[in-house]
Amino acid sequence: MKKSLLVVLLLSAFGIQSSCGRQPEPPLPGAWLTDQYSGLISGKRLAVVANQTSMVGKTHLVDTLKSLGYDIRAIFAPEHGFRGMADAGGHIEDGRDPSTGIPVISLYGKNFKPRPEDLEGIDAVLFDIQDVGARFYTYISTLHYVMEACAENNVECIVLDRPNPNGFYVDGNIPDTSYRSFVGMHPVPIVHGMTIGEYARMIDGEGWLSGGVRCRLTVVACRNYDHQTLYELPVRPSPNLPNQNSVYLYPSICFFEGTTLSLGRGTAFPFQVYGSPELPNTGFSFTPQSVSGATNPPLLGQLCYGTDLRDALADGLVPSPELNLGWVIDAYNNYPDKSRFFTRYFDVLAGGPELREQIRKGMSSAEIRETWKQGLENFTQLRSKYLLYK
Repeated sequence: MKKSLLVVLLLSAFGIQSSCGRQPEPPLPGAWLTDQYSGLISGKRLAVVANQTSMVGKTHLVDTLKSLGYDIRAIFAPEHGFRGMADAGGHIEDGRDPSTGIPVISLYGKNFKPRPEDLEGIDAVLFDIQDVGARFYTYISTLHYVMEACAENNVECIVLDRPNPNGFYVDGNIPDTSYRSFVGMHPVPIVHGMTIGEYARMIDGEGWLSGGVRCRLTVVACRNYDHQTLYELPVRPSPNLPNQNSVYLYPSICFFEGTTLSLGRGTAFPFQVYGSPELPNTGFSFTPQSVSGATNPPLLGQLCYGTDLRDALADGLVPSPELNLGWVIDAYNNYPDKSRFFTRYFDVLAGGPELREQIRKGMSSAEIRETWKQGLENFTQLRSKYLLYK
């Protein structure tokens, strides 16, 4: 009863009603639907994989569950930490949540995977993190390792699903498996078009966990969501994705992480610009500075000339049903010393050397996209087996 009452109160607080003739109801993340998973966690010793996006209305999931009397023994924190303010790639230490006193175990430091001792005495792990639907966004890699640890230690894994803000399209190359990394663990395109719950079903169903182990997986589905929904994130998913514009641009702009250019880390508009001191001055410039979430950004303190995409959403450039390769191709063509444009990390992000070689050969976006066609067709068929939403 108390769980159902919580949902009713949340819906009322956010003005969500179901009367006939009203606007379509907005999507509700799985975490909000406590009546759907209360029976799965009642009386169990729990661990929670969470960060700053793990909100139930305006209250954090951990605080919500604690207030309802559930037994949370540990919190696992992904990249950027439990409160989501650490730099990208920054080492995260273990600690204790000052609000609840619950131990916080880092999954982005010495270990990327829960250890057997971390799961000792745990009956079920709740995973509730907002993803943005790109292969190189590391939360799906954390999901993989959490599921693997649960499978190996006979612990239930319950994924509280959340809408994918880039879930309305599928695009990109399928990576070379020899380039497997934490920013590309699975043979999926750059934009996979799946919620994190659907993605968990694919990881388990395709036997991608080490040794083919299977996870005792349950996905608590979202309500009022499908893959045509344009979902606006209520909380920034990481320090350098501050708004919806950056979330839509991220799958295309992230390629610049593998170049000598800046994509705006250390400014008020990360992932919404790109530039370099080496590019021509076309009238737009920015200078990366040391800021929270980007304390040592690329090209720190250097005046960069480049392209301003801060109005991409307002101008209708995004949301788009496909990746934009034109930006990285254009930057390469205008960069004076092309031998210094790419870094080794580009091939890691792209899942192999092919995209870099295609750009160097002068192939157009259309020509490159043609080489993705068969892989995308195969993946789309595979993906269909695991979808929870139309």
